Amino acid sequence: MRHLAIIGSGPAGYYTAEAAQKHWGDEIRVDIFDMLPVPYGLIRTGVAPDHQSIKGVSRRYEATALTENVRFVGNVAVGRDVTVPELQSLYDAVVFATGAPNDRALGIEGEALPNVFGSAAFVGWYNGHPQFAGLAPDLSGRHAVVIGMGNVALDVARILAKTEAEFAGSDIVAHALDALRAAAISTITIVGRRGPHQIMMTPKELGELMHLERASPRVAPSDLPPEADDALLEPGLRKSVAHLRSFAAIPESERADKSVEIDFDMFASPVRLLGKDRVEAIELERTRVEAGRAVGTGETYTVPADLVISCIGYRSSPIPGVPFDERAGRFANDEGRILPGLYCVGWARRGPTGTIGTNRPDGFGVVEKIAEDMDGGALGPRGKEGRAGFDRLVEERGIEVVTFRDWKKIEEAEARAAREGAPREKFVDVEAMIRARE
Repeated sequence: MRHLAIIGSGPAGYYTAEAAQKHWGDEIRVDIFDMLPVPYGLIRTGVAPDHQSIKGVSRRYEATALTENVRFVGNVAVGRDVTVPELQSLYDAVVFATGAPNDRALGIEGEALPNVFGSAAFVGWYNGHPQFAGLAPDLSGRHAVVIGMGNVALDVARILAKTEAEFAGSDIVAHALDALRAAAISTITIVGRRGPHQIMMTPKELGELMHLERASPRVAPSDLPPEADDALLEPGLRKSVAHLRSFAAIPESERADKSVEIDFDMFASPVRLLGKDRVEAIELERTRVEAGRAVGTGETYTVPADLVISCIGYRSSPIPGVPFDERAGRFANDEGRILPGLYCVGWARRGPTGTIGTNRPDGFGVVEKIAEDMDGGALGPRGKEGRAGFDRLVEERGIEVVTFRDWKKIEEAEARAAREGAPREKFVDVEAMIRARE
């Protein structure tokens, strides 16, 4: 029997467990650890609450979780409850599937001002992540600025722009819905350092902006390159740019009926955030694109900003004793191998790139590496204790483990607490989650 520990219960973790099952069958035991009492990582706390169809992928992970040789070990923090060396002593291989939960810093003056947030924090707030449930952003101002040209920036802008009725069927948490209901935001500026041909936004997410009840997207025609240049783009990006062209062509008469404007401010690089007691404006520098890179022109201007959300990427959390690539914000690795017996997968391996589905080949790939190392003798002989040894630690240390069966009780309680039409009302407090399993 071989024993595998996976740290992190998001898509990368469950795809790795699925791959291990397929490779070793009944000869593998997999324990999936998570610091929260609930599984699924960013499926629960990162995917936009109004994108319920995407969250449906968790049913695939549940099928893996309900098998005999895969176990969810919730409410266990590596470093607090158990160390990496202890896991290495118990399991043949340890895989970090911890994602990239930390925001990349803007690195500009003023980013510590009140009402400036990174997207991990802000998205975690409206998705009910216990770490960010108390964030309490002030939405009483008129001007919001979202920095970034990827889908997370679109998610944030869309959530800020929606009416309460448009959240029907979503699982946005009550505290966020209450705050958004009372919000006074009328302008949402999406800032990007480069132009339309360099955006990371996908067509589906851009297209949603055309169907918002009270909001209208705007793109300056002068920011658009000659239409003939679009022919050189890959098909997905070409469709995205077509959406931007359609935004630029919206007649002013149609905008008159909309109370919220989503303004794409391209070729603009953040210089500093301005304000005294809180953020009041953002200073931007005009850029031009040279060889795919944004180059400053020296021309600066300011945009009002009562709220700023930075959506410029994420970083993994370093773990003492585990090699970490500070520049890339991920574990230092060679195709998933960190050190003998230590591996990483998903965003912890490659950085915050790709879609949920990208994690599946990633998981299967790292299992191949583990199998090669096992077969080659790099991981030593069989005979480690695995989950039996960990269960002994649980008993000795009084760790309150949450099982997948417990999670199903939490899930049922969230479904019972849901407002009309919503699939669930998430618990946003760890202790409340643990009480709900009783």
